[in-house]
Amino acid sequence: MPVEHYENFPVASLLLPARLREPVEAIYAFARSADDVADEGDAPPVVRLARLHDYQLALENCAHGNPVLDPSLAPMFARLGSAISSHTLPLQPFRDLLDAFMQDVGKTRYRDFDELLDYCRRSANPVGRLMLHLYDAATHDNLRRSDAICTSLQLINFWQDVAIDWHKGRIYLPQDDMTRFGVDEAALDRMARTDAPVSANWQSLLAFEVQRARAMMLEGAPLARALPGRIGWELRLVVLGGLRILERIEAVGYDVFRHRPALRRSDWLRLGWRALTFGKPA
Repeated sequence: MPVEHYENFPVASLLLPARLREPVEAIYAFARSADDVADEGDAPPVVRLARLHDYQLALENCAHGNPVLDPSLAPMFARLGSAISSHTLPLQPFRDLLDAFMQDVGKTRYRDFDELLDYCRRSANPVGRLMLHLYDAATHDNLRRSDAICTSLQLINFWQDVAIDWHKGRIYLPQDDMTRFGVDEAALDRMARTDAPVSANWQSLLAFEVQRARAMMLEGAPLARALPGRIGWELRLVVLGGLRILERIEAVGYDVFRHRPALRRSDWLRLGWRALTFGKPA
């Protein structure tokens, strides 16, 4: 199952147990489709919001065993409703995802880090929470650590995609951090549209944000050792992959405008070795 389109979905590797492939694919199809409504194409905001409202109604109907009358949504939500029912999945994570996608339609700036974290709580954390419920591992500590990992993954995605988001008219960097480090929107535009080198102010800003994301990932990382079997191995690769992208951001001198950091084939052997020794004393 391809995951590059909805990048906050840390599942779908060969490590996924066969019994969970169907519910995971149903959740992924829902998340990917709703994300596309919010982000893809050229529909005006009012149309996007109306369509996401259709998703909200369909979610409630399918979760309560009622038919979804929209023929374009019925197959996807019948599949999702089956997953929710079969695995007793909570509805709030799905509601949170739709709420975040609706926010994406109109909100393009974030005042401070707390406001950004609130967005991540709804746009990223639900995925990890649903996975823990599928694995019957949704304890308080596991959920807390999962939230840290998923929020970190979302932040990492923001930092590697600063240029892409700028061209879409969005800035996920907290506005107060930009002010603190002396980076304004004119500077972002110059770096995104010219070959001018990134400024020292920009490097300091992104170094600060990278460290924030790394600290959060390391806070959640013990979950990957605590969970047994396949989910533990899956999560180790997710955590290590996120940390590796942060290393790549640093390696290009924080110039994510000309060098979008991403994992390469050469990284997988390194990540596999790190997964084998993950969490062991040095």
